[in-house]
Amino acid sequence: MAATDETAGVSKSTVGYALPLVVAVTGHRELVADEVPQIRARVKSLFEELCEKYPYSSLTILSPLAEGADMLVAEVALELDLDLVVPLPKSKQDYLDDFKSKQGREHFEQVLSKATDVFELSENFPAKPDDIHQDEWEAAFPYTRLGAFLCSHCHILLAIWDGYKSDKMGGAAQVVKFHHDDVMRGLTPKTGVSQQMLVDDESDLVFHIPCSRNKVGYEPHPEIDPLDWCWYTKDEKTPRSKTLPAQHELIFQRSSEFSADAIKFADSIETEKLSLLTDEEPAELAVGAARINHLYCIADWLAIYYQKKTLRTLLITHWVAFLMGLMFILYSDIESVQLLLFAFLGFFAFAVAAQYVANKGAWQRKYLDCRTLAEGLRVQFYWAAVGVTAENKWKFAHDSFLQTQNPEFGWIRNVMRVAGIRCDAAPYLDPAGVEYTLREWIGGPDQGQLGYFRVKAHERIRHHANTEKLGWLSLLTSVSTVFIFLLFGSMLTDLWESVLIFVMGSTLLVYAVREGYSYATATKELIKQYEFMLRIFDNAHRRLSAVTSSDEKRQILSALGQSALDEHSDWILMHRERSLDESEIWRMGA
Repeated sequence: MAATDETAGVSKSTVGYALPLVVAVTGHRELVADEVPQIRARVKSLFEELCEKYPYSSLTILSPLAEGADMLVAEVALELDLDLVVPLPKSKQDYLDDFKSKQGREHFEQVLSKATDVFELSENFPAKPDDIHQDEWEAAFPYTRLGAFLCSHCHILLAIWDGYKSDKMGGAAQVVKFHHDDVMRGLTPKTGVSQQMLVDDESDLVFHIPCSRNKVGYEPHPEIDPLDWCWYTKDEKTPRSKTLPAQHELIFQRSSEFSADAIKFADSIETEKLSLLTDEEPAELAVGAARINHLYCIADWLAIYYQKKTLRTLLITHWVAFLMGLMFILYSDIESVQLLLFAFLGFFAFAVAAQYVANKGAWQRKYLDCRTLAEGLRVQFYWAAVGVTAENKWKFAHDSFLQTQNPEFGWIRNVMRVAGIRCDAAPYLDPAGVEYTLREWIGGPDQGQLGYFRVKAHERIRHHANTEKLGWLSLLTSVSTVFIFLLFGSMLTDLWESVLIFVMGSTLLVYAVREGYSYATATKELIKQYEFMLRIFDNAHRRLSAVTSSDEKRQILSALGQSALDEHSDWILMHRERSLDESEIWRMGA
């Protein structure tokens, strides 16, 4: 719906710039026939409400098309002309064997043919846990892995489920449990603990439609009315709510805002983007890497666009602060003309107006968020190209990024969550991807990240050195002025006294404003960051040169990427604390 209705904000020509809002489905196969029309109506209503509320997002449905709930949701998605993505837990032929009737298999084929994208999860059976029987393991593990994959790559988990807890591997109850608690029987060890279990984040959102099961021994849950839908989260006070929780509302708004900007500037992004893909990438680079690159290009372009606006605002406000101080010096030391005080207030009003426009447009926040997103996508892209996978096979690049920071950063993980869906389904392990990543990501003295951080560190060091020189100049001017007054004070006319005081005050003012600008742009901290990043990339380059195994290289690149993600988390927090407000402008000007 959102992808084709131009009045909703997303037209076919710009659908590639609309960030997907992904709803994955888990639920029972054995639905009660009398409840199906109401369930279908509630699902349709949910999708229509999401399309209306977030018109710049492209609603996408993730459904494995199993009989029952999965198929019902897929049918509604096609009815509304939404994108339907189908991840299969195993090969298509083996999957068809799980359907009970020829009619069910034919219907599956029919719906599958209308899907936007279809892919199979890679077949990799880990060692069987001791407490699970071999037959259960072989039958249920593909669905267990599928459930974790759905949770890790959706923004909303739609659970058409009776509400009963169950230990059945891969069942709806276990999928919901994993979505909330990061724990699933057969997939996560009993003794395992992950950060996701302990922090509040955006990955716990479930839209629960309680249902009955058309199966002997399964009665409706006594505490949950069938079809009495709710939003279901880990919130301690109100885990079930009829309204979307505020935290998730904010994250979806941020994502929709990103899509709106991407659509607005789609033509410029297309012509000016700086792609990670080059003409030298392997011919069979990871399927889905192009999607990560596309989102990177959008985030990178928007980061540059809002960075220019933010820096322009900083320059304006600091120049105005200088002019404010100049007016006051002229008034106090040269000529007490009221016009100078009016000019002082006029410059201050202009600076406040500039800040108001910048704050209303959220330029600094968008710059910082988009820059952080772009750098996260850069790591995700090269990890996909090289075939880096997490030690825990149910974890992915987006799971830990900014995890311990402000929950509103969850929208950044939400973008990464959908960007790497195809790469996460089947990692790319060709050695050609390793060589491509070494060349394009790490690079050398004049290219890649090594070249970038070397140049940036040098630029910031030079900027800081100039500020220090200006500080010494202002100090020398002040000391010289004092000595002149001590030695020749009785001989100076009032005019010369005023001129000397004006020169001293102006020099100090220039230095104060320059120092304020350096603080606002975090020059000193960025020198440390760039030098740190240069060291870790240089160390990685040396270690990679000393090994020949592709697996060892992947381990080093995995550690390198995690270090980069951690540093980007620190970067956004540091810059968010450097925003300039009216009191700071007044302080600098006075």
